[in-house]
Amino acid sequence: MANQDLKRRIHVLGTGGTIAGAQSDSRHLGYTAATYGIDWLLNAVPGLHDLAILTGEQLVNIGSQDMDDRIWLQLARRVDELLSTPAVDAVLITHGTDTLEETAYFLSLVIASPKPVVLVGSMRPATALGADGPANIYNGVALATDARAAGRGTLLCLDGEIHRPRHVTKAGTMSSNAFCSSPAGLAGVVLAGRVEWFEVAGAARAHCFSIAGRDELPRVDIIYAYPGMSADLIDSLVAAGTRGLVIAGVGAGNINRSAIARLSAAVANGIPVVRSSRVARPMVFRNAEVNDDHHGFVAARDLNPGKSRVLLQLALTVSTDAGRIQEYFERC
Repeated sequence: MANQDLKRRIHVLGTGGTIAGAQSDSRHLGYTAATYGIDWLLNAVPGLHDLAILTGEQLVNIGSQDMDDRIWLQLARRVDELLSTPAVDAVLITHGTDTLEETAYFLSLVIASPKPVVLVGSMRPATALGADGPANIYNGVALATDARAAGRGTLLCLDGEIHRPRHVTKAGTMSSNAFCSSPAGLAGVVLAGRVEWFEVAGAARAHCFSIAGRDELPRVDIIYAYPGMSADLIDSLVAAGTRGLVIAGVGAGNINRSAIARLSAAVANGIPVVRSSRVARPMVFRNAEVNDDHHGFVAARDLNPGKSRVLLQLALTVSTDAGRIQEYFERC
């Protein structure tokens, strides 16, 4: 066992999710998310307390489909508070996988501390045959204790892989290897607690915004494009008070002609519009097929619709100018 004085101090924040879920029968797929608390999870992982000095806290206990802006702000404030004290060297967050990529990306944009923030989840509940949560927690703690993780910002650790929030996507609903980082690739791997980095030390961090004094985020909605898409969906959201729109476009962020006309009108009325794509590996460049300069649209580049919404929400706390928002999509 390592010397207690040499161990790093990791505070673990529980938010619920499948990783804390339970089944009534391990032979069936059905389960109830967010059943167990963080102390139960930490005590269920063999050898975990040999890696670090661990403290736990249940921030919320929900399925991540119920994650929202209010909890994001609460989570970010608590992470900032914890990392500001010398009593905490890193924070680990247990989270459901459904919205894990959006939460991780949000935190990467607002957490300024150089101390590691690591998010983990699981594809199978804690009571399942072959549950993947214990290994993910173990490897997540190992990653959080790695000195080379400092300065790299928020990271995700799942199925032995280290992902960056901007590039990671949940690509499956069954396999434990459900997350991928394409085309950028993995930041590294964790094998039985051993961390191997693919990136050079000191890789650029994404922190771009402050949430100090903010109790809510601007409303931003996503519209999914499809053949025959009705442009009145855009009018409905504008009438409901949306502050920004993200289009999950077809192909490279395309939308039909009637929708483009309505979106252009929304921009003229002060509502920024971001073009993303509904495809598995989006890449939407400015003025490719759609004249963004003419219509005043923002191109999402490699950000999928969910993460485009997160970035636009934060960008709107600073500016509604399409040029400035585009700069955030280029560098954050």
